[in-house]
Amino acid sequence: MEPDLSPLDSHLSALGVDAYLIDADSTDSNQRYLSGFDAPDPFVTCYTPDELSVLVSGLEYGRAKKESRADRVDRPVAYDKRKLVDAYGPREASHRVTAAFLSAGGVDSVAVPERFPVGSADGLRDQGIDVVVDTDDVLVDIRAVKTPTELDHVRAAQRANEAAMAAAEELIARSTIGDGGQLRVDGEVLTSERLKEAIEITLLQHGCGLDETIVACGAAAADPHDRGSGPLQATEPIIVDIFPRSKSTKYHSDMTRTFCKGEPSETLREWYDLTERALAAALDAVEPGNTGEDVHAAACEVYEDAGLPTLRADPATEVGFIHSTGHGVGLDVHERPRLSTDGGDLVAGQVITVEPGLYDPAVGGVRIEDIVIVTDDGHENITEYPIELVVD
Repeated sequence: MEPDLSPLDSHLSALGVDAYLIDADSTDSNQRYLSGFDAPDPFVTCYTPDELSVLVSGLEYGRAKKESRADRVDRPVAYDKRKLVDAYGPREASHRVTAAFLSAGGVDSVAVPERFPVGSADGLRDQGIDVVVDTDDVLVDIRAVKTPTELDHVRAAQRANEAAMAAAEELIARSTIGDGGQLRVDGEVLTSERLKEAIEITLLQHGCGLDETIVACGAAAADPHDRGSGPLQATEPIIVDIFPRSKSTKYHSDMTRTFCKGEPSETLREWYDLTERALAAALDAVEPGNTGEDVHAAACEVYEDAGLPTLRADPATEVGFIHSTGHGVGLDVHERPRLSTDGGDLVAGQVITVEPGLYDPAVGGVRIEDIVIVTDDGHENITEYPIELVVD
């Protein structure tokens, strides 16, 4: 099923322009989404209500004709780029080629994302193309509502994620407690790096990869985005946060579990129980008609009722619940909607994480994160991994 781009049509009409233009490689998720094409070098995608066209290098031309969503695929040679380079130099020649490509589609004015290259925008203006910056970033909102195919891509990434989490937990389960409370496996100290290696190998075996992951223990776990390093300790929290990307579809998943080898402190166990309750309360609030703010409030209330600080109650706090409750997931691991004090409406088809947590260097950190789909009558939790603090 193709994405519904009718909101983009309406947006272009409201802006009074002919087309939407992207100049980027496919690591730009809007480029990947709109063009349907995966290329490592920048290329141009032009969308009008009547036609989707791409301008790619000769190297990518054949593949773009087969793989992209474009109705029209062009390459610079079609616009005599060599002659233009001889006459105007390579930079202006590129702008003239793009302007000619646009004119061939009847386009005289375009909206571009805020991160559109300044040089390209100025060059097109010099060639008589009216360029307007789209400050609303409407494609991000469109991407937030997934097609059934996209939802299947996220589900598949989540299954890989769970296999990787199981590999990490298995290492912790096999570990013994050595001198000074350090965990040991196979006669060696068990480190954050060893768990990350097991996670990455498992993800590769399941067709996914990631640039980095979080395995943070003890005081390091009190910083939500500390990647973690060094030996893992008994009786301390070990936060494992995995956010892989499918190598074939490019869609992400995201999940966090907190483990403890040995007997946790009374405070750590209390925090874990509270966080599990906050997760349940937040999940109960996930449904169309509610907002991301409603979901965030549900989690905050659990913590605040227990007398613990939250950013909602105290924006200056450095301990307690010090982040939002979640975010959208898709081609980007962090995208709309936001589950926060400024979170907007939830819509069926959105994929979101729900991830309450508590943090204090004196205790460590606790975070539990599930990934769910907003449905017509509530939500579908696509996370099948169990929630359990103590690893035996």
